[in-house]
Amino acid sequence: MAVALKLRNGFGAVARKLHYVRLTPFDTDTAEGRAHERQRRVALSAMASMVAKVISVSTALISVPLTLHYLGAEQYGMWIILSSLQASFTFADLGVGNGVLNQVATLYGRDDFEGIRRVISCGYAILTMVALAIMGLFAALYHLVPWYGIFNVKTAAAQAEAGPALGAFILCFAVAMPLGIVQKVQIGLQRGFMASLWQCAGSVIGLIGVLVCIEMKLSLFWLIFALMGQPLVAALLNGVIFFGFIEKGLSPRLPLISLSVIRAISQTGAMFFVLQIVAAATFYVDSIILAQVLGASQVPVYSVPEKLFSLIATVLAMVQAPLWPAYSEAVARGEYEWARRTLRKSQIFAAGFATACSAVLVIGGPTILHYWVNGAVQPPLMLMLGLAIWKIVEGQGNAMAMFLNGTNQIRFLVMLSVVTAVVAVTLKGLLARKFGISGTVWATTIAFSVFMLVPSIMHTRKYLLEHSGH
Repeated sequence: MAVALKLRNGFGAVARKLHYVRLTPFDTDTAEGRAHERQRRVALSAMASMVAKVISVSTALISVPLTLHYLGAEQYGMWIILSSLQASFTFADLGVGNGVLNQVATLYGRDDFEGIRRVISCGYAILTMVALAIMGLFAALYHLVPWYGIFNVKTAAAQAEAGPALGAFILCFAVAMPLGIVQKVQIGLQRGFMASLWQCAGSVIGLIGVLVCIEMKLSLFWLIFALMGQPLVAALLNGVIFFGFIEKGLSPRLPLISLSVIRAISQTGAMFFVLQIVAAATFYVDSIILAQVLGASQVPVYSVPEKLFSLIATVLAMVQAPLWPAYSEAVARGEYEWARRTLRKSQIFAAGFATACSAVLVIGGPTILHYWVNGAVQPPLMLMLGLAIWKIVEGQGNAMAMFLNGTNQIRFLVMLSVVTAVVAVTLKGLLARKFGISGTVWATTIAFSVFMLVPSIMHTRKYLLEHSGH
């Protein structure tokens, strides 16, 4: 009887979750209907994001052996560098994309669609100017800089391809910035599932382009265009269909460009830009510090298990990211109780998921690493425990960050992030010298917990108490 009751409750919980994955929207004329609709869009966006990630990783894995055998050693090295730069330059739009996202989400909560249209028009204007500036600067420097020196290639064939390949990368990268506005708008309108589905299409189109280039024996220049240029076709189609057919009333217009709106987007974007830079300085310098303190040979001992644990953060980010615009819309409507309940659920889910996965990796990690890298890396237990605790703390921090982003408390986040970065980087060097390879991750956990997580929780609690009467 007890087992049957547990099964019934379990199936009931699953059924309630599946209730929000339906395609038809809920009635948004009531607060309850809007709450259900938010949850539906969060669920759809999270699922679509996971599908997009699986397809993106799969196409990348398929392309590796193909390009490895097709390109020479130095050309393949350039290919890997440019592919990595594509993922690393997410902050090169100066935070404007996230500024647009925040503005759109807030205005959506006020049903101010004319305001949303102005923000979209100004977002396109800003990023088009940035893209033109980037392309103009590269064009001016193209014949003045020996680009092959950046890649440190020696053969004549690789040196000849360095400049054109980098040119293809810069061109695609610059064009992608304004084209990416439609994805930020869709996320801000809580339709992130649309953006993810188009990303799936872009990944597939990119892989097809790479296969065509290899079949036709084209140069690295064309391979870069296939990798980065083909997905731009999907982004362009996304914008045309979304603004031309689905949301014609939001399509950008030149007369709607306003200096005051540009200023507001730029100010918010600048804070997001600082956040992204500070986060990169805080979380991605571990390998550099370990190389300087303990020697480069110790870097793989840290970085390989860290990649294993990073899967936890990746899954949590996909689940939590759709909450950002949902919080913005909810607080703009004064529905603070929904925001409070959802934040609490997000924290509980993050804690449970990260704890369970971390425990599995601490226990089974050595075996996984043995088969994954053939025993080349044997991390100490203190490193594995440190990574496990860090992922639990990071999950809570990400849950809080989505709420603070959504309630437009970016300045507060920037202040905490700068302090956290200074303390974390200082501690990483000290603890690496004192405790060895595990010192860096423990430094991150301590600095983040004391200077970011705890103040965020206290600030958010105060914020919700102040608005509890709304």
